[in-house]
Amino acid sequence: MIQITRTPAAPAGSYMTMNPNASDAIGMALVNAFAQRGYATALPDPDTIDITRRDGSQVRGSLVEWRRYAANRSPAELPAMAAQYADQAVQALEQGPAAAPAGGGARRMLEEGSLRVRLYPENAFDERVRAALLTRPLAPGLLETVVADLPDSIVPLNRTDLGDVTEDEAFGGALARSIEGEPHYVQATDMDGVKISHIGEQHRYIGAHVHALRRHFPGPLPFGALVAFPLPEYVTVHEIGPDPHLVLAVKTVQDVAAKLAGSGERPVSPQVYWWRPGEYERMDERTGLYSGRVPDLRPVGVQVEQGEDGRLKAGLLGDATAELVQGWEAARR
Repeated sequence: MIQITRTPAAPAGSYMTMNPNASDAIGMALVNAFAQRGYATALPDPDTIDITRRDGSQVRGSLVEWRRYAANRSPAELPAMAAQYADQAVQALEQGPAAAPAGGGARRMLEEGSLRVRLYPENAFDERVRAALLTRPLAPGLLETVVADLPDSIVPLNRTDLGDVTEDEAFGGALARSIEGEPHYVQATDMDGVKISHIGEQHRYIGAHVHALRRHFPGPLPFGALVAFPLPEYVTVHEIGPDPHLVLAVKTVQDVAAKLAGSGERPVSPQVYWWRPGEYERMDERTGLYSGRVPDLRPVGVQVEQGEDGRLKAGLLGDATAELVQGWEAARR
């Protein structure tokens, strides 16, 4: 996580620890974590940390990516996150570049089975951070990101940590562990005649199951399914069939997703997607996970209003919704 640049050794007795502003909880957490490990630090600016090694030499690291990630966490979580960051940095300082794990860390994490995939809304990271992290688009408005599942934190994987591991291999291994190595349940409900299944659990990697939806729908799916990712712990799915009316199904899934996203912690998105099984699903599952490809997910939505005559009128939002509804209605004639 830390880009190391050597700077000249400091004179004996000149170690300094900059005290961040009291309102800078992120900076204070890092300074304290390094101090507990016997390392003096300085923050010459909010996005830079200087660490004094035991021999008096200094290294400089960028805090831009880490600050952006830590900014989304509560103050109570910062000490553990800072401790994990400091441990990684201290290990790199003490071992030196030649002793770094093969694969820049990703190879070791793959072998240990600590990589997972987590979904984030597209606006969770700006372009610079997105370029630095191992992340990719899953669908319009959605990103999936490889993270390290650590005992006390979830840390996005930097591309610089890949080493000899390809992006497809990292995503494939992380998806496989998220789907196979983590528990999940499937709960079926009926909402006003609309059958909805929730794939869920208390961990934050449930979204990976969109890569294995065929497990839940082994039969033919002429129109696919409606899928939503309201929270990291839930995937909401409705298999599209001849009944009930498709507009009602979209509206119901839309309402359920919005309610979940509005009531949970760190929501992903209330958006409903049309899952169209295709080339991705025709691959065997493991090949698909490691292929670098993603399922076909297209945003859909309806807006229901009451007209002057008292009747409800439904507006179709987006080209994908119109294509889906028109094809569905044509098949019923």
